[in-house]
Amino acid sequence: MGRKRLLYLHNGQSQQTIARLDDRFESWGLEVDRHWAYQNQFPADLAGYDGIFLSGSPHGAYEDIPFIHREHQLITQAAGLGIPMLGICFGSQILASALCGRDQVFRRPTCEIGNKWLQATPAAAGDAIASGIVPQVYMFVWHNDEVRATHPDMTILAASDQCPNQIWRYKDQPIWGIQGHPEITLRQAPLWFEQNRATMERDGADIGHLIATADEAAAAKTMLTRFAAFIAR
Repeated sequence: MGRKRLLYLHNGQSQQTIARLDDRFESWGLEVDRHWAYQNQFPADLAGYDGIFLSGSPHGAYEDIPFIHREHQLITQAAGLGIPMLGICFGSQILASALCGRDQVFRRPTCEIGNKWLQATPAAAGDAIASGIVPQVYMFVWHNDEVRATHPDMTILAASDQCPNQIWRYKDQPIWGIQGHPEITLRQAPLWFEQNRATMERDGADIGHLIATADEAAAAKTMLTRFAAFIAR
């Protein structure tokens, strides 16, 4: 039997990211089919895909941009087919927008940015990918947009002191959103912070403090490896 296929949607301005998470999904046993959604590159259909990953983006899920409209449609189709999905940052936001309503994503009055502890909810303990974050998990978060935590179809799995919906699942389906960035390794973190220094400082960050408080975030990364394992089996 061949490897399970993951549709990887790059929603950023470049397909080459510091995290190289698409390559890591391959190292975890998946066949990764990369599409540059940001440039309106989508598969003709979803036949043959066993899972979907949705990356971050400089855009908001509420913006009137062709690729965002197309991705909303793809998410709705995938959910109807029962395809497991995981979104990080913008990926989490567009999952919420497509499945729970366009009003679920809003612009925060201030940016939440930093390496911080997230508190897991009781629901995380029995979750297929989030059980490894109980009782709390450390990771880097950086977002100006946020997903509301009050929709009845959302199961909240973790929250921060500034954001009540950091990690969530859609109903009881294998669809998850992660607001933060568990994909960034300790070695990659300083490079990423320097690469984004101007934007992060504009959003209120102290780059020196971010570098000093960076961590491998191993427990947070179990959500990524467990998602890959969930698809593989």
